[in-house]
Formats: sequence, structure tokens, C-alpha cells
Amino acid sequence: MANKMTFQATGTSSKMKSEIKMGNHEITIDEPPNMGGTDKGPDPLSTLLASLAGCENVIANLVAKDIKFDLQGIEFDVKGDLDPHGLMGQADIQPYFNQIYVHAKVKTDEPDERIQELKEKTDARCPVFTTFKAAGIPIDATWEKA
Repeated sequence: MANKMTFQATGTSSKMKSEIKMGNHEITIDEPPNMGGTDKGPDPLSTLLASLAGCENVIANLVAKDIKFDLQGIEFDVKGDLDPHGLMGQADIQPYFNQIYVHAKVKTDEPDERIQELKEKTDARCPVFTTFKAAGIPIDATWEKA
């Protein structure tokens, strides 16, 4: 078998709130009061979008090193559209994102062509991005110079 990395999250839940441990770190995932939660942490779907931003950042830094790209930082704005009727149980509505939007502002002195090269290579290698794509969820991703 090829080399592999294993990731694990464990936790406990009480009503809508979950306390999740991942290695030396812990996060609280909750829902706002209008969804029955206590708003002690971000909701699961926002956390999923944050994972996309975080993963794209990590992979972009790895790619930048590989292609000798002057990456000084990235600002991400990630949004997802979803019809809540699906997660509330309406069978004819999908309970997952219909569309995801990624807008990245790249801090660099590199030209736009190089920014697009960084984006394409990052998107192709990012496990979270490629998981969304494999699930058939459209992603509208735009990267531009900050």
C-alpha cells in the first residue's frame, strides 16, 4: 500500500453543539439560536467553507514554493449557496451546496498569468477543493492580485 496520512476528529455533542478534538486542537461547532443552537461556535457548513479556504492557503504555499512564486499572502472570501429545505427534510431538494464561490486576493508582485498558474495548480492539488469537485458541486473560483 502507498504512503497515507490519516486525519481524525473525535468529539461529544449536546443538542446542536459539538466539541470536536483534532490532535492538540479543539473546536466548537454549533448552530445559531434560530436553528436550535447556542451559537457557541460556527455552524458545520461555515466550518466546511473555512476548511476550503484553509486548505487552499496551505496548498497555495506548497505550490508557490514548487514554482518559485513570490506569495506574500492570500485573502479568501468563500461563500456557498444552499436551499435549506433539503437539510430540513424536503426530499426533492438536495441537502448540500448548490454552488460555491471562492474569491482570492493574492498578495504578490507576480503578473496575473502567474497568479492564474498558482490558482490552477492549487485547485488541482487541494484535497478539499477536489472533494467538492468530485461531488459535482460547482465552484466559481476567481483569483486576482490584491
